[in-house]
Amino acid sequence: MGQSFEDLEVWKVGCRLAVSVLEELQGCNVYALKDQMVRSAISIPSNIAEGSERFSAKDFRRFVAIALGSAAELRTQVYIGQKANIITKSIAENWIEELKSISKMLQALAKSLK
Repeated sequence: MGQSFEDLEVWKVGCRLAVSVLEELQGCNVYALKDQMVRSAISIPSNIAEGSERFSAKDFRRFVAIALGSAAELRTQVYIGQKANIITKSIAENWIEELKSISKMLQALAKSLK
């Protein structure tokens, strides 16, 4: 759809966040939460990439909506992880701010695809 997904700032930020989540949770022994968080984090840039390679703006919007849902899911998991003392307060606050920013960027991207 015009530009490559690699050029989208929201994809870049999503990738950086996914790497941060992977690195931070490497030693986490709460497998269920770790697995969900890693999946949600990876889902954000992955769905942006997949949607951008589709043949219509409607398809791209659908994948952006999925990425937006994954961002909300991860935000919830971060809150849970912090309350359960699995994630430090400073990391949780950082990720939550990043996720709020990603959500705003995804909402803007979805609007631009109408």
